[in-house]
Amino acid sequence: MKFLDQAKVYIRSGDGGAGCVSFHREKYIEFGGPDGGDGGRGGDVWVEAVQGLNTLIDYRYQQHYKAKTGIHGMGRNRTGGAGADKVLKVPVGTQIFEEDNETLICDLTEEGQRFRLAAGGNGGFGNAHFKSSTNQAPRRANPGLPGSEMTVWLRLKLIADAGLVGLPNAGKSTFLAAVTRARPKIADYPFTTLHPNLGVASTDGREFVIADIPGLIEGAHEGAGIGDRFLGHVERTRVLLHLVSAQEDVGEAYRTIRGELEAYGHGLGDKPEIVALSQADLLDDELRAALSAELETACGSKPLVLSAVSGYGMKEALRTLARNIDADKQAEDLQDASAGGRD
Repeated sequence: MKFLDQAKVYIRSGDGGAGCVSFHREKYIEFGGPDGGDGGRGGDVWVEAVQGLNTLIDYRYQQHYKAKTGIHGMGRNRTGGAGADKVLKVPVGTQIFEEDNETLICDLTEEGQRFRLAAGGNGGFGNAHFKSSTNQAPRRANPGLPGSEMTVWLRLKLIADAGLVGLPNAGKSTFLAAVTRARPKIADYPFTTLHPNLGVASTDGREFVIADIPGLIEGAHEGAGIGDRFLGHVERTRVLLHLVSAQEDVGEAYRTIRGELEAYGHGLGDKPEIVALSQADLLDDELRAALSAELETACGSKPLVLSAVSGYGMKEALRTLARNIDADKQAEDLQDASAGGRD
């Protein structure tokens, strides 16, 4: 299945059904009176987050979604049925924006969460509704109100516990493949990863989700390269694992990515960060120590040293990720508890 994280769709709710002009006709009843029923309400357009989806690819092949029109009213005081709703099913983590692609309408972060994007039109009144002592035979009925229409953007931001960031060929996909069952494309050229990948890692009996995004380059937050579009997929993570390749100028590589994260904003620069020197299997002990010290000077903390190919340092990396994820969850629970106490 292809990955698509953004789609533009047109939606329209259903028109209300028209009211009916009708008069009661029955043997031995001379003046039956009006009995036209009301029209039914038009269908609504909803968006719902469901489990089992991780892409918006369905919305590439169909971009128009319309709810059903309400049924018209009928004689004998029969009210028309409501039009069927249209439900857009999307992955958890999908945001809905207005046509300008900037104004947020809703953010679906939990399974089963629903939001009504467009309400259906009300049904029109039949002539029975207008009967009065001074107008006992009304010959008028209302048409149904029209539905509403709009164009919206669907934008998916994957929900994961940890996110992998780094320059192209920093070893992110290799790391993901080594610790999860995900099988991202791996090759020795830049931008091998063209779309985000998710995998479930486990350590010491506990599991967490890791997201790998395409490599970033300088100027990514302004649109350079292909990684800038996918930075949103690590916005929701609790911790970032910043991989720095041992084949790069480690200090400069770290500062480049760190600058892009802070320039992008949306809280990425404030997230807990674990820095790791990757591809350590290519180094001897002396060079490994020298590069580790250089990277420590750049980031201000002792980096992990690991190799996804040989398995060196991988256990420690997973345990460090798990500890940071648990710490963030505990802090969030405490914050929620204190907020509930104030209410």
